[in-house]
Amino acid sequence: MEKIIKSFAIAILMVNSVALMAQNTQLSRKELLKTGLDQKVKTAEIQEVTIAAGVAAPEHLHPCPVLGIIKSGDAVFQIEGQQKIILHEGDAFYEPKNVKILHFDNASAEKPLIFSAIYLKEGNEENIKLLK
Repeated sequence: MEKIIKSFAIAILMVNSVALMAQNTQLSRKELLKTGLDQKVKTAEIQEVTIAAGVAAPEHLHPCPVLGIIKSGDAVFQIEGQQKIILHEGDAFYEPKNVKILHFDNASAEKPLIFSAIYLKEGNEENIKLLK
C-alpha cells in the first residue's frame, strides 16, 4: 500500500510540474480513455501491431489487461457481450483480461491498420491467447 501511495504522490507531482510548464506554452490535453484495472501491474510491454488490409484477427483473449491507441486506419472492435464498434485513428481502447475479443479487424480493404498495444502484466502472462 505504501508503494502505491508513493507512486500516486510522484504521479501528482509530475502532473503538477507539467501543468505549470503548460501555463507558459500552448499545450492542450484530451482524455482518450479512463478505466479501472482488475490487477496489480508490475510490468508493462508496449508493441506496435500492424494488421494488413482486409485482415481480421482471430477470436482471442488476453491474460492481462491491454490498453491501446489506433495510430492509423480503422478497426472493427467487439468485446464479448458488447456491441461492435469502429475505432478510428486516435481512438483509445481497453481489452480486459480473460475476456473474449470477438473482433479486432482491419475495417479497410486498402490500407493497413496500425495500433499501439500496452500489455499490463502482473507476472509472466502471455500477451495473447488465440481461441480459433
